[in-house]
Parts: sequence; structure tokens; C-alpha cells
Amino acid sequence: MPSGDVLVLVDEDGRVVEWGRPAEELFGRPAGEAVGRSLGALLRGTAIDAGDPHTGFPDGVSVRIEPVLRGSSVLWRVRAAGDPALSQQDVAVLRTVFARTPVELLVLDRRLRVVRMSAAFGTARGTRAGSPLGLHFTEVYDLDRPEEEAEVARRVLESGEPVLDRLVHGPGSPERRGCRSRSVCYFRLEDARGDTLGLVTSAVDVTDREKAQDRLDLLELVRTRLGRVQNVGLVCRELVDAIVPGLADTAVVEIVDDVVRGEEPPKVPVHHDVPLRRAAFRGRLSAYPVGEVRPLPPGTPFAEVLSDLRARLVAIDEHAPWLAADPARSEAILGSGADSLIVAPLALRDQALGVVGFYRERDRDPFDEDDLRVASAVCAHAALCIENARQFMREWIIASTLQRRLLPGQPAGRPTVEVSRLHRSGPEGGGAWSDAIALPGARTALVVGDVAGQGIVAAITMGLVRTALHTLAALDLPPDELLARLSETAGRLAAASAALPQLDFEPLDIGCVIAVYDPVELTCTVARAGLPEPVAVLPDGTSATLAVPAGPLLSGPDDAPFPATTVDLPAGSTLAMATTSFAQRVLAPSAPLRPLLDGAATRPLQEACDAIGSAFADSGAGDETVMLVARTGALPADRVLTRALPAGAEAAPIARAAARRQLAVWGVAEETAFTTELIVSELVGNAVRYGAPPLQLRLVLEQMLTCEVSDSAAGAPHMKHARTVDENGRGLFIVAGLADQWGVRYRAQGKTVWAQQPLGAPLDGR
Repeated sequence: MPSGDVLVLVDEDGRVVEWGRPAEELFGRPAGEAVGRSLGALLRGTAIDAGDPHTGFPDGVSVRIEPVLRGSSVLWRVRAAGDPALSQQDVAVLRTVFARTPVELLVLDRRLRVVRMSAAFGTARGTRAGSPLGLHFTEVYDLDRPEEEAEVARRVLESGEPVLDRLVHGPGSPERRGCRSRSVCYFRLEDARGDTLGLVTSAVDVTDREKAQDRLDLLELVRTRLGRVQNVGLVCRELVDAIVPGLADTAVVEIVDDVVRGEEPPKVPVHHDVPLRRAAFRGRLSAYPVGEVRPLPPGTPFAEVLSDLRARLVAIDEHAPWLAADPARSEAILGSGADSLIVAPLALRDQALGVVGFYRERDRDPFDEDDLRVASAVCAHAALCIENARQFMREWIIASTLQRRLLPGQPAGRPTVEVSRLHRSGPEGGGAWSDAIALPGARTALVVGDVAGQGIVAAITMGLVRTALHTLAALDLPPDELLARLSETAGRLAAASAALPQLDFEPLDIGCVIAVYDPVELTCTVARAGLPEPVAVLPDGTSATLAVPAGPLLSGPDDAPFPATTVDLPAGSTLAMATTSFAQRVLAPSAPLRPLLDGAATRPLQEACDAIGSAFADSGAGDETVMLVARTGALPADRVLTRALPAGAEAAPIARAAARRQLAVWGVAEETAFTTELIVSELVGNAVRYGAPPLQLRLVLEQMLTCEVSDSAAGAPHMKHARTVDENGRGLFIVAGLADQWGVRYRAQGKTVWAQQPLGAPLDGR
């Protein structure tokens, strides 16, 4: 302080007669508290640490004591001796800083008590009771965590290392509700000798800056969090999770019900009868449960927003007429303590998707125009995400419906093979499928396929490939040739798709595995294109991966063959084939669910599949995947007739006689038996005339009656249309007319010509 300032005037008894303004500033006591009291007691009880134990004055303060004669009494005048290092300019600077700076400054002693404050701090403190001088600084600052700030200040006092731009929070003033934020700095105060005198703290109110940053952070959060899932309901839940409690204490999202179901959103103005679904809620009280569908009452801000798509700031007053239009909503709003509301539309162009209500309670600042702009920006981004989810949902519904129509139903039961399938749909639908196709001779083709991609294109491609597969399977081709023909068909589909104008089609990647099980020979022939190898679990519980060489993907650039492998498969075995996801979790030797498959031999097939399906669902796999599981059986020996035939003309009558006797044993209807004899005669006649020995007749009785004649010639038989005068050449023509189906199956050496017909009523009427 300047030299010569009068601090105190003391009488002969040591009592204060005068207490100057410099003393008030130095000791933190007004004149009214000091005059008439003992100076010694005042110095001992001062809020400032005594620097000199004899004088009681603070460190760095020098005084000069002078006697003063007043009348007959001697008084003692205490003057500031001044600091020779402190110039007049320094004093002026300090006075200006403390009087005019907008920063809240406090000077603290070594006990962190306030010894001086700036005018800005006094203005910020307002008219709150009592002077802050002498109080601990945490008592004069409104802090959420005062102990933490006191510890920070003590560390600065001990180390001398300043703390800059520390963000602290505290409750707001009566004039401004809500949390207030300050940027605080701590500096250690030292004298000329380097001794610690205390601290200087500066604080700047940065509440508005922090609010602006919070709004930017909220918008960034909404942009990064929303739209990660393609589901309208989940997008709405992500929205309320993002804005509560940052922007609002309660948020309610209501979506036009048609939009939730993937339909086109209505145009503005929305009719008051249009129902909205409460899609998401987060907050204290909800008027209606999530999922409830109801129209918005007219006359409310929510209905008005859907009429003009203009966001609104609404003050909540219990006497507002719009609250009476919706009593349930009114009760929830008033019960939650909300007194500020923003209603914002979810819209794209002139189409309304829904409406969002943002609510703030009384302990926070009410919404302002800045909050309204933020809410509008949030809803604009949310509307884009909801529209994307709506379009995705619409496509998913179409793709799922299409896929369900194109996929096969549950395969019809066959005595020789029991089939169960596991199908886990992906979030967008896909092209995975499985099939069990009945073949002549009681054989069954087991198929698993997968068209890469998702959505409508994958579902349509799957339907086309599956149709082609069934058509080719009717030709009774072996699995390797069947895959080769199917690959050619898929290649033509890919070429046709690529040639379509203005459409971007991805190349078709199609995997497929085909296994043909023969219940007479108890063998299984397998070929695969891209998909994993099947696994066989034998009746004794042992399991093995079938070593089937991998062929290329169908329609791919690789023209490598599809090698087939034939393995013995005893009755009671379990065969499992799957797409990649199922194979990784179930079929692989170290797969986590492989023990469930290995234990399938001792359990009913459906029970084993249910256990695998439940465990697979718990694993969290999300892509489209299929697994086909088959339990094999043997065709009883009494359902098969096998007869070797001579190579001459006598072969036909021998074959007819053998067929007649066997059909009688089986109790086949007379008409069917007569037709069968004629078919046998023609097939054997053709084999004698055009084939090569050895010849063999086989009759197989299952759900259909199959006649097979085998020979060693490789030539393909073909049907002739004989002229009326021709005496022969009508063999296959007659067979085609009598049989339900006929065809040729080629073997390693030779061929088998077969004809199949349904069973008529048995001779005994059963």
C-alpha cells in the first residue's frame, strides 16, 4: 500500500479511535467492527496470518507509529511505512485491476481465506448476506465439489505450480437456474524474499461457452449414434438416449404408425385421425406406454406441428387450454415437474414422419432459441435415419415375403431319410436355402445353398437357382454333373443381370453342396461348390468330416470341375451340411457347438436340432445361415428285387415273370402290375437290342414303384416316333406314355434306364 496511508489511530489504553479505509482493506474488517476495541485483540483475531508475532501485521507490511497530541490526551497514529520496491505506477495498476477487471479475483492467505476481492467478484456475488473477507474461499465460491477444489489450491500453495483454466461447476443463482460453470486459475503469491504469502485465484463465468460446446457435442453424438441400425423403433430409442439428459430431462418420440410398418409417410397437413405410435420414451413419467397407437388430439402443440412442420417453444402452464385436450398427457407433464417444452417435427420435405417432445424441469434453465435450433437440427438428422430405416424395413418385408414364398416347405417324410433344417434369417433377408429332393430308386438329394448378398436381389436369385436345381435334378444327374450344369445356368443369370441398363449388379457368388443318399446301397455321393465339407455322425457316436474336394463357386470365373466323393453311410447315421456360419460354430472339429452334433446319434433328430438351434441363437450370429441335418435309414430288403438277365431274347420273358411274381408278393394293384410288366418288357428289350451285357433288372418299392434296367453300354437311349407301318422302335415311346417319369442314370461303367409310376390301390384293398 502507498507510504503514508493512515491505518489506525489508538488511544493510551490501546483502543481503536479511528479505523481508516486502508485498514479495512488490509484486515478485512469494517470500521464499525474495529472502533472501540483493543488493537491487540483485533490483530490477534484477524483473518490474516501474522507475519510478525510482535506486531501482528502481515508479512511485507511495514508500519510507522507516531504520537499525536489531542487536547490533553496522547494518541498513537499507525501509518503504512510503504514498500520501497512498489512504485506509484504499480499501485495504480493493482487498483485498476481489482476495481475494473471483469475477472473475479480473490487474494487468499496461507489458510486459503479471502483477504481481498475484485469488484467483479463482489458484483457476481450480488447482495448475498455477509462479507466474504475472512472466509475460506470454498465458502464464497458456489462449488459442487468444494473438498476437491480445496485440495487443488493446497497443492498449488505447496508446490508453486500454477493451475490454469480448470473447469469447475456449481449451482446457479436465483436469477439464473441450472448449473453454472467457471474457468478457474490458481497462482501462488510470494513476497520479495520468495516467502509464500497465499494464493491469487481468478475465475471467469464460462457457462454460455460450455452450453454452446455441449450443444455441438450433442449434435456430434446424434450424428454418430443414430442410424447404426436399420430399424425405426431402435433409431427412436437411440434418439432419446442421445438427448436425455444432455438437452432435455424427458423426451418422447411418436411416429406415424404407417411409417413404423414401412409404408409411405403422409403429406402435411396430417389429418387428425392419423394414428401415431409411441416409439420411444425416456424420462420421469410417461402418459402412455411405448408401443401404444393413438391419434393426437387436435388443438395441442403436437398436432399443430404436424400441420405446418414448424418447431415450437412452449411454456408449460397448468391452465393452458391445450393440456385439457389430452388429460393423460397433462397429468404426466405436470407430475414430472416440467415447465419448458420444445415440440419439433420429424419430417422430410412435405412428408411427416412423426413428432418429438423435449421437456425440461424447473431446476434447469428453460429452453431458449438456441435450444430450439439444436432440437430442430437433431430432429432433421433423426428424420433422415428414420426414413432410411423405413425404406430398409419396406425392402426387408418384401425380401422376407419373397424368400418365404421361394423357400421350400418342410420336406415330406420318407421312410429312408428323416430331414430337419435350421434356418436363421439375417437382418436384411438373404439367399441361403436347403432342399430334400426325392429321386428315383428311393434315393434322396440333400442340398444346401447360399447366394451371397442380402435383400430382394439375393432372394430372387435364390429362387431362380433353386428352380433350376429342381429342373436339373429331375434328369437324375449325379451330384458333380448337377453342379456343373447349375454353374452354367448361374453364369447365364449373372450375364443377363450385368447386361441390364442403368443397374449396378454385384457378381453372383453362389455356394452349394449336394449329397445323394441311396438307401439300397447305403452309400452317399457328395459334391460341393464353395461351401464347407459335410459331417457324418455314425450310429456308434463317432463322427468324421467327409473329405470331399472343394469345387469353385457357381458362376465364378474358375472352370475347375466339381469332384464327387462316394462314402458308405450305414443306416442310423446323421449327415449335417451347412453354410459357412453354421459350419464354423457346429461342423468344424473345434467348433464350440460340435459336441451337440456329435451327441445327435443318441437323441431324436428334432430334439438334437432344437438344441443346436437354441445354442446357435445364443451365440449372437447375425448373418443368413442354413444347416440341413438328415438321419439315414435302409430300405428293407423285401422292398427290392434284383435279378441278373441273360443277353439274348429270352431276357424279356424272364424279366416279366420275375416282375409278375414280385408284384404279387407286394400286393400291387392289378392295373399297376400289368403296366409294370409292359414297362419291364420294353426296357429289357431295348437293353438286349442296343446295350451290352451284363444286364440287370431291379424293382424298388417305396412311395413310388421304380423299374430299372442296367447294362454296360455307354450310349444314350433316345425316344423315336415310329411310323404306323414300323414293327419296332416304339419301346421308349411306350414307356414314356405309361410311366409317370423316366430317365437315364449313368454309372462309372454303363447306364441305368428307369421308369417310375405311382402305386395304385393294393389287391387286398388296403
